[in-house]
Amino acid sequence: MTRSDLESIRLNFGRDYADTLPTLGKSMAQVLAYFEAPHIFGVGGDFVANIISALEHHLPVIAGSNEMHAGFSACAQAEISGIGFCLTTYTVGSLPCLSAAALARTEGLPVVFISGAPGEGEVGRMALHHSVCHGGSWDLDHDAALRAFGGLNIRAERLQGPRHPGQPSVAGEHFFELVRHAFRERAPVFIEVPRDLVNLPTQTLSLPPRSRLAEDELLLDGTELLATEVQRKLKQARSPLVFVGERIRLNRALRQHIESFCQEHGIPYATNWFGKGVFDENDPLFLGSYNGVFSQPDARDYIERQADYILELGTSILPQDTPTAFGTGTYHVEHFDNKTVIKGTSRCDADLSAFMNALSALDLPHFQCAPKAPARRVPEAGDALGFHNLAATLNAIQDRHETDFIYLPEVGNSFFASFGLRPRKNALGRAWLSNPWYAAMGTTLPYARAVAETLRAHSIGGCLPVMIVGDGGFHFQQNELIHFLKQDLDAILILMRNELFHLGKSSDAPIYYCSDERFDAMALVQAFGGRGWQCSNVEQLQTRFQEYLSGERRGLALIEIPVDTHDQHQSPEIRLLNIYIKSRNGDPEAMREWERLTRPGASRGSAE
Repeated sequence: MTRSDLESIRLNFGRDYADTLPTLGKSMAQVLAYFEAPHIFGVGGDFVANIISALEHHLPVIAGSNEMHAGFSACAQAEISGIGFCLTTYTVGSLPCLSAAALARTEGLPVVFISGAPGEGEVGRMALHHSVCHGGSWDLDHDAALRAFGGLNIRAERLQGPRHPGQPSVAGEHFFELVRHAFRERAPVFIEVPRDLVNLPTQTLSLPPRSRLAEDELLLDGTELLATEVQRKLKQARSPLVFVGERIRLNRALRQHIESFCQEHGIPYATNWFGKGVFDENDPLFLGSYNGVFSQPDARDYIERQADYILELGTSILPQDTPTAFGTGTYHVEHFDNKTVIKGTSRCDADLSAFMNALSALDLPHFQCAPKAPARRVPEAGDALGFHNLAATLNAIQDRHETDFIYLPEVGNSFFASFGLRPRKNALGRAWLSNPWYAAMGTTLPYARAVAETLRAHSIGGCLPVMIVGDGGFHFQQNELIHFLKQDLDAILILMRNELFHLGKSSDAPIYYCSDERFDAMALVQAFGGRGWQCSNVEQLQTRFQEYLSGERRGLALIEIPVDTHDQHQSPEIRLLNIYIKSRNGDPEAMREWERLTRPGASRGSAE
């Protein structure tokens, strides 16, 4: 801050008050520490340099390979820690983050996008570099990024400096209020910070206890009556089910409460597709991620044929086609009559938490209705690898090792094949991370990087990120590999290589061919300090995992798997989805096949 700024405030309010005032940069660092940010992802630039200088002594400011990937890593951080931060420069840096902002908006993630901006003293009649303005323009536009983020229905605001020479600014309080909005509303925000404000005084913050922020006061009444009604229905049931949606995935305490409740009373439980990875999928009572015709046969058997009462918690308020079997009419939970649905409409899930507390305090029966244990087929050592048996092979590998795998599948075939994975509970709290609703390609490596950085920041051992990526997704995000080298991060990247964008492929147009057989993925990964192997059968994959996990220095490892595109080498989910996509696009044969598969009484196995 300048001497004249402080002198004006001292003359107005006195020296004692003025000398307590922090700079805006220090106030921002205080807010980030309050929200327990382990680090902030970003890309440097001219308008953001002052912010970087203000923050770098308080927390790691970690480079992204580009702004979009920095935003994706911040999205993953929000999934893991409850909030994520991304830092970029003005327009040329912030506008590339729009795809990540759309992901955060759609997935309900509290991500704070911070952008440097021209100083308030710089804004005038001259178009500054990075301004969205061309040589023939009659209008000077300094608010393009604010409007662009606002167009996604994201709260987007620019901090302001003092408007009187004797007054400190309220920019620090404004910054805190915007970050608090992201945290409490589970929504992204966009904040532009004029660079000449970073070193100016702002009012001192007296922040509330963190517990008051996280544990929101419940204003709704009637929780005990709801719990009593559920108690009555449970006492009448023989085979109940607790069905959990995606709204609870950011609330670790609530997830643990639901899980322990089901275990205490012997009640089977399941999630929808969007809720995958939040529970221990090796618990005998857990049925997996249910999604109608796309579900595992054992889960369908209990949910569709045995359950006589369903308690549904935290599913989407608005109907969404992805976790309801794409509107196929096979999503049994949607049409189940004897059901209690509690969506969770309060901030920070306060109503769901209060309901679970009230229900747990009541006298409830213990059930002996454990579902049939799923068949755990272990592929033969010599079996050729493909999407059809990748999940079963990884499950068998996980069963043999103490290290907990955290799976990060890329959008496409890798994503849908990953629903057969059975991740274990781990110290991080999440065992499967993807973006199933927004489905932005290119997130797996930025997500894995955020996971690896968090494991290191919190000294969490015994966990390993395992990425599953196809050709297209791998080429889309190769530039992120440099940061695995720079940070010495441990991870395994499984490259399912078929040279195609195969999901929904309906012709031989060049657009579907996303790679080339001459591409040497091994040489590329080695250039980034990693190592790699090609595995064509089950035994080779098991051996390579063993070698990696028993090695002293791990780092990045690539496992390349040649993939056959014939139907018998695809997972059931992929085969069904390809038929579905073609049927929705009007393919007559696919329409007939889809109608047959979704006819009442048909099983998923008929497509296998």
